[in-house]
Amino acid sequence: MSAGVSTPTSTSGRWGALGPVGLVLAGGVSVQFGGALAVTLMPRAGALGVVALRLLVAAVILLVVCRPRVRGYSRADWTTVVVFGVTMAAMNGLFYQSVARIPLGPAVTLEVLGPLALSVVVSRRLVNLVWAGLALAGVFLLGGGGFGDLDPLGVAFAVSAGGMWAAYIVFSARTGRRFPQADGLALAMAVGALLFLPLGIVESGTALLDPVTLGLGAAVAVLSSVLPYTLELLALRRLPASTFAVMMSLEPAIAATAGFFILDQALTTTQAAAIALVIAASMGAVRTQVSRKAPPPPLPAPPLSS
Repeated sequence: MSAGVSTPTSTSGRWGALGPVGLVLAGGVSVQFGGALAVTLMPRAGALGVVALRLLVAAVILLVVCRPRVRGYSRADWTTVVVFGVTMAAMNGLFYQSVARIPLGPAVTLEVLGPLALSVVVSRRLVNLVWAGLALAGVFLLGGGGFGDLDPLGVAFAVSAGGMWAAYIVFSARTGRRFPQADGLALAMAVGALLFLPLGIVESGTALLDPVTLGLGAAVAVLSSVLPYTLELLALRRLPASTFAVMMSLEPAIAATAGFFILDQALTTTQAAAIALVIAASMGAVRTQVSRKAPPPPLPAPPLSS
């Protein structure tokens, strides 16, 4: 069932852009806190073990809650959901390999280059290039203007994760249009979990069965997968991929803000300027999209549908 069928125009009009934007922001906050928790779990379960736990627990939760049907879908539908699952597994695996080697802030900063590149590629308006460039400037400011002192392999993993993040945005939107509610997400998460579980078992073995590890892994799954992926999938039904991709530049800013409040990490003037740039870029992208979709003044005629 496509989003165009399941979501009437009147619903889109009521939500406007504020609904999707709120969903994206909530997902960003959730995933950053989940990422911080995952870093503390790595000494117990390893990077691959944490990813395996995260995907497995998230898949179980979503399958139980959504109870997705498996019949009645076309080959194209299943191809989309399988590619979405592979993309999620690769994105998570590459990112956690990155944060095992470089700090979380620079890793998120590098990863977000993928969505920024996507916003430039898919944009059809010149002004969106301006917003993407502004966000890109903020991303590099937040990274201190360069990443030469970081582990090269960690940097490569982060950039690769960004590429997978861009693919995730595309296939999350496609999955949301082809499957009702969060059914496609549940099925894709199951695919990702099945692919990654053997890797986690090889690296961590019986450590994955430790009750504390399982509990922390479940918390990471909820914060980093179940909540943000569900919120983002719903947002992408009403928000264009280009606008969504630029909004992903808020992720480093959210991480820096969380570090300030939770870890007592003071922000420098440069970091504060970077946060202002990425927020301005995201707000500009959303405002541009709202003005683009604004309908002309209605004629004095009865509505065609309720």
